[in-house]
Amino acid sequence: MKFKFNYYWLLLFIPLIFIFWYYLALKENKPLRVLNFYGPKHALPANDTAYHVVIDFEFINQYNQKTTKKTTANKIYVCEFFFTTCKSICPIMNTNLEKVYKEFEQDSTVLILSHTVDPETDSVPTLLQYARNRGVRDQRWLFLTGSKKQLYDVARRGYLLNAEAGDGGADDFIHTQNFALVDKESHLRGFYDGTDSLEINRLIREIKLLEKEYDYKATHTH
Repeated sequence: MKFKFNYYWLLLFIPLIFIFWYYLALKENKPLRVLNFYGPKHALPANDTAYHVVIDFEFINQYNQKTTKKTTANKIYVCEFFFTTCKSICPIMNTNLEKVYKEFEQDSTVLILSHTVDPETDSVPTLLQYARNRGVRDQRWLFLTGSKKQLYDVARRGYLLNAEAGDGGADDFIHTQNFALVDKESHLRGFYDGTDSLEINRLIREIKLLEKEYDYKATHTH
């Protein structure tokens, strides 16, 4: 039996092949979504912009080790402010942060910093036990204590997580449910409600977007 070539099939497949090729071309050249920068900024020469950066800090983590901005160098990180005896929003916030911690368990470039707002109560041993109760056994999630004045100062002036005036004194208290996302250059790139599961999903997506941004820069910078 002889095979008879049908030109109608050819006419059908040519447009399909073109559509498929066009789809791949669009996918390859799809513009990269870049997260916003937050905080005050000012213009520099040559139409460049200087974005807000997190101020310097020095705290002690649950392993009794010093934690500074050097710790976060070349890291994408999430920060929060909580206290271990909190019975309201903090347990929800840290349960949600566990999802972030587990999502990036194979990624050493993603870090979480949890700052206590009650350093008088939250000693290093207390934070260590709290971390262990959360299943934390490594350096990817650090629970920080230190000077109340500096903790409150970095929350307000560094991470912009509290707009109320305060001096970090005995009567000052910060209790925020918001998380901040910080990039590898210490710029603020997002804010999220730590008690909202949809916001946590957005946080995870935007950490991955930020990683893609760095991957893009690495492959397009000469």
